[in-house]
Amino acid sequence: MLTVEEMIRDILRSEGGFVNDPDDPGGPTNWGVTIHTMRRLGLDVDGDGDVDIEDVRALPIGMAAEIFATEYLRKPRIDALPAPLQPAVFDMQVNAGSRAVRLLQQLLRECGYAVGAIDGLIGARTIGAAADAIGELGPQVLVDGYGILRRDFYYRLADRRPASRKYARRRDGGKGGWITRAEAFMSPAARYTQEQHQRRVAAWG
Repeated sequence: MLTVEEMIRDILRSEGGFVNDPDDPGGPTNWGVTIHTMRRLGLDVDGDGDVDIEDVRALPIGMAAEIFATEYLRKPRIDALPAPLQPAVFDMQVNAGSRAVRLLQQLLRECGYAVGAIDGLIGARTIGAAADAIGELGPQVLVDGYGILRRDFYYRLADRRPASRKYARRRDGGKGGWITRAEAFMSPAARYTQEQHQRRVAAWG
C-alpha cells in the first residue's frame, strides 16, 4: 500500500513544474495546481494582493503537496476508498476533479454494485460498493477497469476537442501523456499496444 506521501510524490513527478499552455483549459499550472485552484483558495504567494500567473510560477512544491493532500485526497474522501483504488482515483482527481469519482461510480454500477447517484461524491454507498467489488472481483480487476474508463474518457475528450489531441497522442504518433498516465496504474495486459493506440486515433488524421 502506498503512503499519502508516496502517492503525492508520484503525482508531482507526473505533473512537473510551471506550464502555461494556451491549449490547456486549466490555464497556468505549477506542480499540477492551476491558477483557478489557487484563486479559489486565495493563495497570494507573492503577497501583492492578488492571485495571478506570478503566484502560480512562485508556488513552492511543498505547498502543492499540501494542496493535493487536503483538497484532492482528504476533502473528497478518496482516502476512505479501499487502498488499491486510492492511487489511480487520487491521480485522476488531481487531473480532472470530481470526474475521477464519477468514473469510479460508473464502473461500480456497470459491475452490478449499487452506488446511488453518479455524482462525484464519496459516501457510504460508494465506499461499500468499492469494498465489495475489491473483495469479489479482486483489486487489479477493478483498477484495470478504472484505468480503461479513464483512458476512454481521455480519448473521447480528444475526439471532441482537437486542441487536446496532443495530450493523447505524441507528435510521433505514440501515446501521449494522458494515455500513459492512465495506463500507469493498469496491468500490462490491459494497456493498449502501439497498434491499438494508433487505430484508436487514426480518425484524427
